[in-house]
Amino acid sequence: MTATNPLTQASSATPRPATLAVIQCNSGANTQANQAQLSALIAKAAAQGAKLLLLPEMCLNMDGRQYAAMAEDVSLLDWCSAQAREHGVWLVMGAMPQPSPDGDPRVRSACLVFNDQGEQVARYDKIHLFDVDVGDRQGQYRESERFAPGHDWVVVETPYGKVGLSICFDLRFPEQFQALVNAGAEILVVPAAFTYRTGAAHWEVLLRARAIETQCIVMAANQCGWHDETRQTWGHSMIVDAWGDCLGTLAEVPDVLVAEVDLAEIAARRRAMPLKR
Repeated sequence: MTATNPLTQASSATPRPATLAVIQCNSGANTQANQAQLSALIAKAAAQGAKLLLLPEMCLNMDGRQYAAMAEDVSLLDWCSAQAREHGVWLVMGAMPQPSPDGDPRVRSACLVFNDQGEQVARYDKIHLFDVDVGDRQGQYRESERFAPGHDWVVVETPYGKVGLSICFDLRFPEQFQALVNAGAEILVVPAAFTYRTGAAHWEVLLRARAIETQCIVMAANQCGWHDETRQTWGHSMIVDAWGDCLGTLAEVPDVLVAEVDLAEIAARRRAMPLKR
């Protein structure tokens, strides 16, 4: 596995204090309704000064039966681009279906990054697929039936720091996050649709652990509420600093969380407590 991507675009700007936002939504099976919800939340975050925004996993639609068609719908990419350009923000689309580049008939779950000009500058395809038995009302989750796994770690340079990309179930694999920090990541993003049952047990402790062991800022944007008669997600989107302290946490309804961070504090933390050998 590598930490490179042909779409990753370097920025010549020196990282500076950054205003970050995680957006929490409740997405259903109607893409247009989901877009309307997200547009309002993106505008709210931008109005509060956020410049780097993270959206949850599958925020445009949570109905897996639609994913193959969505992967071929370029208008969805145009919508993402327009949101970033209109608000002048770097927008991390947590995950959306995209075609598999290797011809696999399944789609990929892809985290896409758009700069403030609306240009797509990075893509990360989810490596660890959620094939588990949870014991909630849905019972089983088998992402590999619809999704093909990705293979490459991705770090993208932005004016607000180097951002390492992940998606949801990746959170349980610390070696991926260590690879991202080894490749220079200062901010780690975790877009998710973490289930209510697993979220209540593990969401916060895993996020804080990843922040502590990598000495990175962690941005975690989760879905919330009921999405159909069997699927419920945990919410509690949060931003965690490099010491493992939560800078803010949402509840279980759609909302935005904005926090200002200074990457100089990350460098100071790493000098004071060096973890690389």
